[in-house]
Amino acid sequence: MSAISKILNTNPSELELSIAQAFLDLEASASDLKSDLRTLQFKSAREIDVAGGKKAIAIFVPVPSLSSYHKVQQRLIRELEKKFSSQHVVILAERRILPPSSKGQHQKRPRSRTLTQVHDKILEDLVFPAEIVGKRVRHLTGGNKVYKVVLDEKNVYDEKLESFTQVYAKLTGKQVGFEVANTVA
Repeated sequence: MSAISKILNTNPSELELSIAQAFLDLEASASDLKSDLRTLQFKSAREIDVAGGKKAIAIFVPVPSLSSYHKVQQRLIRELEKKFSSQHVVILAERRILPPSSKGQHQKRPRSRTLTQVHDKILEDLVFPAEIVGKRVRHLTGGNKVYKVVLDEKNVYDEKLESFTQVYAKLTGKQVGFEVANTVA
């Protein structure tokens, strides 16, 4: 099996080929991931600059296979971050935003294809396995908005929050700040 079989893109970049090769290496070495990784493919990958001169890798997968990725995501990301040292890895579904339907169209736009819904889903994919427990919007003078996202305290990696902020800003153009909810037991 070749690395190109893991990519659903006709013209893969050098980064995509190296990620596909890492998938194959993990499939060969990790016996517990072997059956799960065999069926997984991805559409594309991008390197995104984050603070401190670091880079984050965003891997875009088809929406139907996102649940399969969620089963092995924590282990897969940990192994990929070992291979691509000093880079954070995030897995996102490739979603499409459709323009608003015009009066002459007979078919309405699905709500899951609106800009707001796609941006919300990107945010959920970005912070997975943590859950979003609250959102706030702060309106600044000049018309800018800053989104505050509150995450549950389990499965939150503090060192990745800055990368999440930069990746979300690069993909959507929105400023977001993350907080961790303090639950008192």
